[in-house]
Amino acid sequence: MRILALDIGTKRIGVAFADTKVRIAIPRGMIPVDGNEMAEIAKQFRLEKADLIVSGLPRNNQGEETEQTKKVDNFIIALKDYFVKHEQKEPLVKFQDESLTSVMAEAHFGDNISRAEREAGKVDAEAAAIILQDFIESANFNDLEKELNGTK
Repeated sequence: MRILALDIGTKRIGVAFADTKVRIAIPRGMIPVDGNEMAEIAKQFRLEKADLIVSGLPRNNQGEETEQTKKVDNFIIALKDYFVKHEQKEPLVKFQDESLTSVMAEAHFGDNISRAEREAGKVDAEAAAIILQDFIESANFNDLEKELNGTK
């Protein structure tokens, strides 16, 4: 199973990829939020031959929804609509808690990241990889396969 992961932000969307045969999430850069992000995500999905999308889902420290949670939910609804409107099959989307992933991504780089690298989305891509790795480690792939095949 091939998975495209997104860390959806207001300026940038971090992107990561994994193949469950290998079970290692790989950061793949970022997509700027500039009005073309839906097309770029659909392109990445197609190029990676992905089977599903995993999106980070922000929550507060108590595990409750936030304004950003609602923005991510609305973004995913719009993304699914984009796929359908452009004659692509609506992707299966799963959510993964993204609590502290940006903090973890920042810690991964420490002081060894420049402002230019940060603006180029290196931290965003790393956060998407952390989200995806968490998903891979907790997912039931038999159930996911059934869901993808419409047998669940």
